[in-house]
Amino acid sequence: MPMKPLFHPQPIHDPFGDPGVYVEFMFEKRALLFDMGDLHPLSPRKILKISHIFVSHTHMDHCIGFDHLLRICLGRDKELSLFGPPSFIDQMGNKLASYTWNLVENYSNNLTLRFTEVHPDLRKTASFRCQSGFRQEGLASSRGPDSILVDEATFRVRAITLDHKIPCLAFSLEEKQHINILKTRLESMGLPVGPWLKELKEAVMRGESDMRLFRVWWKEKGKVKERKFPLGELKANIVKIIPGQKITYVADAIYHEDNARKIVELAMGSDALFIETGFLERDAMLAAEKFHLTAQQAGHLARMAQVKHMVPFHFSPKYTDQGDLLVREAMKAFRHSA
Repeated sequence: MPMKPLFHPQPIHDPFGDPGVYVEFMFEKRALLFDMGDLHPLSPRKILKISHIFVSHTHMDHCIGFDHLLRICLGRDKELSLFGPPSFIDQMGNKLASYTWNLVENYSNNLTLRFTEVHPDLRKTASFRCQSGFRQEGLASSRGPDSILVDEATFRVRAITLDHKIPCLAFSLEEKQHINILKTRLESMGLPVGPWLKELKEAVMRGESDMRLFRVWWKEKGKVKERKFPLGELKANIVKIIPGQKITYVADAIYHEDNARKIVELAMGSDALFIETGFLERDAMLAAEKFHLTAQQAGHLARMAQVKHMVPFHFSPKYTDQGDLLVREAMKAFRHSA
């Protein structure tokens, strides 16, 4: 089968709108969200697919969509994990506490929100459940510089802390490896496509033993049929493993040596880099005063990180109707053209 990307990222707004990228998974009814400004462009169906939200910082344009998301998820059995910078737990807890929850104990469904605040050397997590009136439950802490926020069988999410006059997180979503099914070899073995291929990919991702007997099953005329093969035989004959996708999200950071080094390391080799492109280089002093990148700086960082595709976003309203200037300047630096 031709390779299909696991992640399908899409900006929520045009580059002048609130920052945010929605990443849908190809083979699951699931999505991730990077920043949650105005979320109204996303349908409720899309919002309900979200399992994890990664908030760079809590300026209004990066966080105001929380109430809209909460209203859609309320009354459903759902768990949401949200990650943000220092003080994130108190800030989100205060947002929840601003509403009256005297009737939620009667709900049959229980929405659970888990907030994790990310410090350079510390992580804190607390839970808030609907049926408990969204009161904070517990506060777990763990120390260490480990930047991995989520680590699942098929992907991981990393974070770094950047300087935006306040701590601001940047994120990288990495597919651990991409497993491609070779359709012609599948046909030569007389095996049909079906849900078992997803199970096969998961077994390979988990690193299960090649000696394990793997069940290939399908339905034929209403009856379940099956064959069994050593996992190693299926891997050798119908599986091709290649490096996975990498998507990096960088919103709001001043350009200086430490930030630049961190961004390049995080984004290195990304298939797509979503990076703020706030100001033209002629306004570099203004960009620095506001702790933002210029288009030229963003393009330079993308080139240094050897990314395949750069997506400029988060344009300053100063350039309304001049967004093409920001894009051209960013792409010129990215391609290192004269």
